[in-house]
Amino acid sequence: MTEKHNPSQISNINLQIDKLKEQTRENNTNIKKFIEKRDELHQKARKTREEVNQLKTERDTLNEKVKQLKQQRDAVRVNVEPIMTEVNTIHEKIDALKKNLPRINQRELQKELDAIEWKIATTTLDLKEEKRLVENVKELEIQLRGYKKIDIQHKKIKELIEHRKTFDAQAEIYHKELTESAKKSQDLHALMMEKVNSMKKDRTEADRLHQAFIKAKEQNNLIYEQIRQLISQSTGIRTSMREQYQNRRKEDEARRKEEEAKRKQEQEERAIREKAIKEKIGGEAREKLNRGEKVSWDEFAMMLGDDEDDTETQA
Repeated sequence: MTEKHNPSQISNINLQIDKLKEQTRENNTNIKKFIEKRDELHQKARKTREEVNQLKTERDTLNEKVKQLKQQRDAVRVNVEPIMTEVNTIHEKIDALKKNLPRINQRELQKELDAIEWKIATTTLDLKEEKRLVENVKELEIQLRGYKKIDIQHKKIKELIEHRKTFDAQAEIYHKELTESAKKSQDLHALMMEKVNSMKKDRTEADRLHQAFIKAKEQNNLIYEQIRQLISQSTGIRTSMREQYQNRRKEDEARRKEEEAKRKQEQEERAIREKAIKEKIGGEAREKLNRGEKVSWDEFAMMLGDDEDDTETQA
């Protein structure tokens, strides 16, 4: 038995299709947002990458400068070491000289020497006393020369220290510039890492949006398939309804023809019966006339009708 369908089924399917189409419109709106935001994040990430590369170049330039400044500073400091070695050597000489000096200090020795020389110059002395004082002067001069040697060594130390200060000042300049450059490099590196982290977040979010876009697209494909199935189902129902309608028309036409044939048959049968009755009544009326009996108008009319039928038959 053929399944019967009705327009309400098509209306229900159309409602389902409309709901599915609304879902696809919402998905398409979201897809557009996903794509726009994803592309915006990709553009932002590309710009950030350019900024990171620029910062990296600046940082590497500064790091190379720091490296050179370290080399220059260390090269200057290398010059300080021999100076300090020489200073230490001189200190050792001074210590060795001090061991041969009297406990009296240089000022007292000089004062004593000056006093003796004044006495020799201003006092009349005998030969023995003068000789003794001259020996004292020689001895004091020897001791003072020791102090003078120490003074010369101290002067050398002072000159070396001044020379060292020149190197220290140059090393300090390099070190200060090095420190500033290193600080700038660290700041650039920190800013670069901040941008790298920001770029990673943007790329992660862009990937999430891309996956959401793919998911929405897949959902649309599934919905489109559902819509195609519903349209196919609706088309099938419409086709079935057309077939049912055509079948009903055929059935109605066959029934009409059957009823018409039946009516025609009944008319023919009725005509035959009426003709038979007319012939019978007409025949009886003719017999009455032949016998000289009276006939009614109807009988006479039927008799005439019967004669006309005979005439038509003969003709």
